[in-house]
Amino acid sequence: MNWVRKDLLGLEELSKEELELILSTAESFKEVSTREIKKVPALRGKTVVNLFYEPSTRTRVSFEVAAKRLSADVINIATETSSVKKGETLIDTGRNIEALKADIIVIRHNFSGAAIMLARHVNVSVVNAGDGWHEHPTQALLDIFTLKEKLGKIEGLQVSIVGDIAHSRVARSNIWGLTKLGAKLTVCAPKMLIPPGIEKMGVNLTNDIDEALKNADAVNVLRMQFERDGETAFPKQLEYFKEFGITKERLKQAKKDIIVMHPGPVNRGIEMSSGVADGENSVILEQVTNGIAVRMAVLFLVAQANEKIKNENTD
Repeated sequence: MNWVRKDLLGLEELSKEELELILSTAESFKEVSTREIKKVPALRGKTVVNLFYEPSTRTRVSFEVAAKRLSADVINIATETSSVKKGETLIDTGRNIEALKADIIVIRHNFSGAAIMLARHVNVSVVNAGDGWHEHPTQALLDIFTLKEKLGKIEGLQVSIVGDIAHSRVARSNIWGLTKLGAKLTVCAPKMLIPPGIEKMGVNLTNDIDEALKNADAVNVLRMQFERDGETAFPKQLEYFKEFGITKERLKQAKKDIIVMHPGPVNRGIEMSSGVADGENSVILEQVTNGIAVRMAVLFLVAQANEKIKNENTD
C-alpha cells in the first residue's frame, strides 16, 4: 500500500496496514545508521522544524538525527525563548513556520489535541511528538519495532504495560498500535493510576505486578510522571517501588527471556532497579537506537505523501 497521510497525529486513526508500512520502511532505514556515512538524500532540500513546548532530550534529538540522516535541514525551536513567550498562539506560530517554507513541523505540546489542531490550520506536514495525555505515536512505533526485531512477530505476543497509565500518552499509543497488530495486552498499576474505561481499548487489568509479569513476553515499564500530578499521583515513591517496581527478584517469576522496555528517562529505584535497567533482559538503549529508524520512516512517508497531495492540487 501507499502512504497517503500528510501528518502522523496518532496510532488510533491508523490501520494495521499503515502500521506495518511504517515498520517495514523503518526496517529499510535502519541499515543507514550502520554505514560509514550515515546519510541518504531522501529529504534533501526539505526543512524540518522541531517545535517543542515541553522539555525533551531523547525525542527531540532523535527527530533531529533522523531528519539529518535523510539530508533534511533542521531547525529547533525552544518555546521558552520564542515569540510564544510574547503571547503568540500555536496556530500563528505554525503559520509563521509555514510562511518560512518549512516542510514538516514536529510538535510536542502539553495540551492533548494540540498536534491535531495545528495540522488543521497548516498545509505543511505535522508529526505528533507527544501531546498532553493523548498520544506519543513515534514512541509506540519504536517500541513495537523493537519488540518485532527481538521476538520476530507482534501477533499473539503477551505484553504488559506497568506504571502511570493515567498520565501516559505512551501507554495509549502502545495499546492502539499493539492491539491492531494482534498482541494481547495487560495493564498494571495502582487503582488511582488506571483511567476509567481503559478496558474498552481491549486490554486486561490487574493491580498485581507478579500477575502482570507471569506470562508476559515483554513488559513496558512507564515513567512515573510526578511532575504532571504532583504528590497526588502516588504519594510515596518508595512505596510504589515496593509494590510495582521491576526487580531481578520479580523477574525470576517471569519468563527467562522476557523483554524489559522503558520509554525513558528511567527513575531508578522507583520504576525499576538498576540491575534490571542495565540487565540482560533490558532493551532500553536498543529502543533509543531504533527510534532513529522509525522517525526516519515517519518523516519520509509524510513528506512523500504531502508532495503528492501538492502535485495533485496543482494539476
